[in-house]
Order: sequence, then C-alpha cells, then structure tokens
Amino acid sequence: MFFGEYEHNIDDKGRLIIPSKFRESLGGQFVLTKGLDCCLFVFSMEEWENFESKLKSLPVSDKDARAFTRFFFAGAADCELDRQGRASVPLSLRKYAKITKEVTIIGVSNRLEIWDSQLWENYNDNEDLNYEDIANNMAMLGI
Repeated sequence: MFFGEYEHNIDDKGRLIIPSKFRESLGGQFVLTKGLDCCLFVFSMEEWENFESKLKSLPVSDKDARAFTRFFFAGAADCELDRQGRASVPLSLRKYAKITKEVTIIGVSNRLEIWDSQLWENYNDNEDLNYEDIANNMAMLGI
C-alpha cells in the first residue's frame, strides 16, 4: 500500500527520483501512464495487471469504454529504476501532466500519482472540493 506525499525535482533529462519508501513496493519494473485530474499514475506490475484485466473486461462496443481504455493504454510506458532510484518520465507524459521541474509524488493506496507541484497545490486549494459532500457521496458507495 502506498501513502504519503513527497516533493522532488525532475531533471533536464526527464528523470525523477522515486521516494525510497515506495521503491520496494513498486518493484524493479512498473508502468507509468496518464492519470485523471492531469497527473500521472504509477502502477506496480501486479497492480497494472489487475487494472488491465478490468479494462479488458469493458465492452468494446461501448464508446466510453473504448475511450477510457485508449486513454490509459496509449499513454502507458514500461519503466524501471536506475541505480540512483530514478525513473525516466517520457516527454509525452510530462507534457500531459504539465510537469516542468517541481513535482509532488503521492501514495494513493494501490498506485502512486505524480503531480506538477503547482497543480497539486491548486487542486488542494480548490474551493469546489467540499470534503463533507465527498464523504456523503462515498457513504452512498458503501465507504
């Protein structure tokens, strides 16, 4: 399980240090892909296979299912850590997530999310996020 929030910089070559706390659970190889809310999702191979299985079960005849599946698979990249614990983030994914230099890496249960630090701050400062309303909606989902 991943949790916590860490700030790092991405270097000029697109390499990002993955916090040591996450490295063991993430494994030597993992998948980096577009995420929702303009961030990147990072899945261990095991979690990616679980996610992939769910996406493959969606009906190909459904337009939204096709779009959702394309979104995640077209942006996906196999990654591995170098000796310094860095991962190379492809330019296309950096552009998608508007990542320039400072990033925030957060643990979200079964995945990591990589955010441009300013976008993460803006997300958290969003006055439209009412956590009481969100909690009520989650209660309707059985949480």
